[in-house]
Amino acid sequence: MLIFIARRIAAGVLLLVVISLLSYLLLSIPGTDVGRQLLGQGASQSAIDAKNASLGLDRPVIAQYTDWLSHAVRGDFGTSWFTSEDVTQAIANRLPVTVSLMLGVTLVTAVVSFLLGVWAGVRRGAVDRVVQVLGVVGYALPGFLVTLVLVLVFAVRLNWFPAIGYVPFTESPGDWLSTITLPVLALSVASVAGVSQQVRGAVVDVLRQDYVRTLRARGLPASRIVLRHVLRNASAPALSVLGMQFVGLLGGAVLVEQIFALPGIGGMTVTYTTRGDIPVIMALVMLTVVGVVLINLLVDILIGWLNPKARVA
Repeated sequence: MLIFIARRIAAGVLLLVVISLLSYLLLSIPGTDVGRQLLGQGASQSAIDAKNASLGLDRPVIAQYTDWLSHAVRGDFGTSWFTSEDVTQAIANRLPVTVSLMLGVTLVTAVVSFLLGVWAGVRRGAVDRVVQVLGVVGYALPGFLVTLVLVLVFAVRLNWFPAIGYVPFTESPGDWLSTITLPVLALSVASVAGVSQQVRGAVVDVLRQDYVRTLRARGLPASRIVLRHVLRNASAPALSVLGMQFVGLLGGAVLVEQIFALPGIGGMTVTYTTRGDIPVIMALVMLTVVGVVLINLLVDILIGWLNPKARVA
């Protein structure tokens, strides 16, 4: 298992270096005059050139990247070109919001998807058809439409939850839960629809295996067969899809954070990308890649624990 984990970590580090290099090269493509954006259209060309030089933009791109990487590995992502705010601190202030959403959606998706998928795969018949229809509808509904309906019904008409804003967990756990409930539900609909179908298909495939028929012939209770054997073997593909859903949630978080006025990473990404603020963008890219690597590593470890044969892959 240790060799298995070490290989995954090495691959993750390599991915970080490759993605950071490609991202920096793409962001450095000529076309955006940062100095002119900072000083305004009325600034003289000499002042603009001096500003670009002070930011190091007059040097070759590879030299800029090497300098950035040498600081990044020490945890120093510099300061924003446009706000002069420390990049690490700016992200740290917004990260708890997005992490709350991601963890909430992952928890809801895992619990509801496995319940629906196992229920449909075991019961089959009408239950299976209903779950499949719900899955297709949930996956096909536009995310913005689901979000707006939740706001209109539960925030505006029923007044059960706040329509906008965010309260940190450290200030009030109850208010924190109320502010993330609707955003989490909005992001969970499509995730539950996709993962539940994967769980359902995996459960059906496992139930058709010969060893399951043998267990039934021995007289083992159906609940024990499902919980101890079927669910364990059906979890691996479902965990892979759940990991991919977690990564895909970052895109949906941008829309949800904008609608609910949440000060998270999604809105920050849009704002600083349109400005071309490379220090902030690079830090956000690295944060995203690290999140992807960690999630994939966790999923691989869980799959390797559930299925030892996967460790040799």
